[in-house]
Amino acid sequence: MSGSGPDRVLVFDAMCLVHFTLAERLDVLRDLLTGITCLTTHVVREEVRAGCKRHPILEAVLDADWLGLAKLDSLHEIRCFAKWVRRVGSSERDLGEASVFSAAELAGGMAITDDQAAVAVGRAHGLEVHGTVWLLACAVRTGKLNEVAAGNIVDGLRETGMRLPCTGASFGGFVRRNGVG
Repeated sequence: MSGSGPDRVLVFDAMCLVHFTLAERLDVLRDLLTGITCLTTHVVREEVRAGCKRHPILEAVLDADWLGLAKLDSLHEIRCFAKWVRRVGSSERDLGEASVFSAAELAGGMAITDDQAAVAVGRAHGLEVHGTVWLLACAVRTGKLNEVAAGNIVDGLRETGMRLPCTGASFGGFVRRNGVG
């Protein structure tokens, strides 16, 4: 895929899922991705589950029937995960990205994370990695959202503490300047 839009498997890290949920917009994310295979990993689900203690609303991620679970069970899958752990890091926080990157590689899909250090590692190793702004830009490009609606989502996500490279007001200009989506 050339970055023109999400037309194959997307494997989600916790950040996008958590912040859409905290902003009470997980249903919007689901609607934007209708018809696209969306997965996450057991490691990411455990990160989200740990966050449920502080934010019970995160149970919605665990209950999301549109979000499948990528398997990392076979010896080949475990070796791929171990390879990404070496590349991304082995801290508890890095294991989510490593699991997402290995699942995306194995599925021939794209990793979705907003962790810029992890994005750089993934891309350096030839993995297609994108973030939330890219997803929103694709939704605008395909007519699922207009630019103002995407900007409103950006602002809602930022209100939950999500760090994004633009504000809602600057979303359109940012996307055009950076060729996102």
